[in-house]
Amino acid sequence: MFSLLRSLSNVLLCATAASAVYIVPGGRWRDTDGNLVNAHAGSIVFEKGLFWWFGEYKPEGQVEGGGIAVYSSPNLATWTHHGLALEPVEGHPYISPKMIIQRPKVVHSEETGQYHMWWHADNSTYGLLLQGFATADQIQGPYEFVNATAPLGNWSQDFGMFTDYKDGRSYALYSNGDRREGRDVYLTSFNEAVTGLDEVVHRFDKFDLEAPTVVQTDKSYYALMSHKTGYRPNNVVAFRADKLSGPWSQPWIIAPLNTRTFNSQSGFNLRIEGTKKTTHLYIGDQWDSNSLWESRYIWLPLEIDDEKKDLSLSWHDVYDLDVVTGEWEAVEGTTYYGKDATTAGNAWKQEAKFASDGVILTGIYGNDSTVTFSGVQGSGGKQWVSFYYQNIDDMGFGDQPMGAPDRIGGAWQLRRIASVVVNGKTDEVHSLYQRDSHKGIILSTPLELELEAGSDNTITIGGLFNGVDYKGADIDKIVVYPAEGSGGYPTRV
Repeated sequence: MFSLLRSLSNVLLCATAASAVYIVPGGRWRDTDGNLVNAHAGSIVFEKGLFWWFGEYKPEGQVEGGGIAVYSSPNLATWTHHGLALEPVEGHPYISPKMIIQRPKVVHSEETGQYHMWWHADNSTYGLLLQGFATADQIQGPYEFVNATAPLGNWSQDFGMFTDYKDGRSYALYSNGDRREGRDVYLTSFNEAVTGLDEVVHRFDKFDLEAPTVVQTDKSYYALMSHKTGYRPNNVVAFRADKLSGPWSQPWIIAPLNTRTFNSQSGFNLRIEGTKKTTHLYIGDQWDSNSLWESRYIWLPLEIDDEKKDLSLSWHDVYDLDVVTGEWEAVEGTTYYGKDATTAGNAWKQEAKFASDGVILTGIYGNDSTVTFSGVQGSGGKQWVSFYYQNIDDMGFGDQPMGAPDRIGGAWQLRRIASVVVNGKTDEVHSLYQRDSHKGIILSTPLELELEAGSDNTITIGGLFNGVDYKGADIDKIVVYPAEGSGGYPTRV
């Protein structure tokens, strides 16, 4: 038989970092060398006492063919880069730098004794719709290309993989494309060696979804998928069934309406079967269509109630996760409200029934219209600060519309860009990316800032001038989080 995730209840006791660590969705995650983690739309495998993260490597300024990056971690927060598990080959018909290598998944084949990697293999126009296959003797690679095939003679677009923890059977999930004849999602079993597909188990007909993954509990299977909106976020939905062959329920939206799943797309989930609790993590991507290489990661604990046959997703700025026990806890921070901030230039406090205390800070345009939070308590080091904002980019402005996602024929811009200055140090300006929200919807985005010890810190938010004046989003509040969790702070910026 074969397995994707071995039983974690036993092997997690051997993890090298038993203490809890912080996870910060949407933060700039850096590896142990200080570089941004670059592993998008990927998957995570627990093997040899470590978590192994495989994802698309996105070179700066390039969309296709960067290859597959691999990282390892003992705790899901401190990541070591091992280079490319699958390297592009110039002139290769399927893995050249000009080809699409997307959504990699890795499984260990007990029959062959090797690690098998599968992915969506395509050209830049998505005209091939194939599944790529490569093998390696070690989990980190290097992986050697074997072939790229049409699954059971069908098309294959976005690719997912699921292994049933009860019997070890692996399955592929994939969309069969955007053409009118397609628009289905297939759930198909692999053969025992995980070298090819053997039987369609279920087909989700004409829902026109992508980015599929399956969450398994003791009683249910939940299939998560996103709508097809390119790199624009949307409402991820879930289906439920007692068995993989169905019948499956109608889909429902898993996150609060109009948050567009906290501006993320599904793609994978990680089951952590700890000594005290089993936790399922939603592994999502917060795409940045302007610079794909810098897209962020949204990892959040899934809330599952099998008795009510329900799965949902809630937001947490920072949470503490212990991969040994499987327990997690939201970290509490100190909140500073917009009504108490000071404004300068054209920035002002505006009535907003959806905001904290009915007040939101707006008019944060250019370099000289700012809002300042004073009396901020710091511990004398780096601390995560979450900026709660409303981004009404669908309004557009002047000759530089920041996007119009809710208008007919409108363009889309995933963020506004603001400047953040701590304690008046204008030589250390931080860029705050504020992706689109929706009118009346408050989202948050994190920065890690250096705060002095004591309560005399100031945090100033302004516009940003970079050839054009960029608007900052409307600010509701900021939340400052402690510098240390119970297990130490992860290597992130």
